[in-house]
Amino acid sequence: TVTRGDDTHRILFDAGISPNGVVENMRRLDMSPKDIEAMVISHGHFDHTVGLDGLSVSLGGSAKMPVMIHPEFWSRRRIAIPGRSPSELPSTSKSALIGAGFEVIEERQPSFLLDSSILVTGEVDRTTEFETGFPVHEAFHDEGGWQPDPLILDDQALVMNVRDKGLVVLTGCGHAGIVNIVRYAKKLTGVENVYAVLGGYHLNGPIFEPIIQATTQALAAYEPQYIVPAHCTGFRAVHALAAAMPDA
Repeated sequence: TVTRGDDTHRILFDAGISPNGVVENMRRLDMSPKDIEAMVISHGHFDHTVGLDGLSVSLGGSAKMPVMIHPEFWSRRRIAIPGRSPSELPSTSKSALIGAGFEVIEERQPSFLLDSSILVTGEVDRTTEFETGFPVHEAFHDEGGWQPDPLILDDQALVMNVRDKGLVVLTGCGHAGIVNIVRYAKKLTGVENVYAVLGGYHLNGPIFEPIIQATTQALAAYEPQYIVPAHCTGFRAVHALAAAMPDA
């Protein structure tokens, strides 16, 4: 919920992995899905999209709610770990999403929502040396079949500039790299002060744990007032971040 002057807007960022989870969570918060003015989906992985099912049911299938996505949101993907059989990830059907009453808006570039109250990053610039993506991630192409897709280019974040505070950056998984995302937010807005960084930092597991130290140092240099590492950040990264920024 974002308030600007006398205007208040509500946006939903991602829908979660369970069909009815986001609707039930809203009910417990005394909020109605009908209060949502727009949605942004961080990327196409199913653990951020399945809740659209329950949302469409609760809205009655005729809400025409705008849903902001990157064009590569629809890609077929799989995890291909060497020595194991590849595991394809469930993907979202474009016809089903439109048929459920959502107004799909595909955009690679940054875009503002709700009277410029919220910035959607679109495709994030990759500028750090250490955030190189997900090496076992692949995408299917009509020409060429399964191909490496480490960058997951549809990964996008939300940015708000809170008066007298600074930037609030909200991520889904942070596949673009949490430092890349914060850098890009600063570049797009021209705002130097980073107030809060919330969401997934994607530092879990043996592939990403080697970059925990570099990520922690880079984030600490921004001196955020609050860090909320969630979702796929991982136990070791959370503790490293807490040790480096105990007051945040």
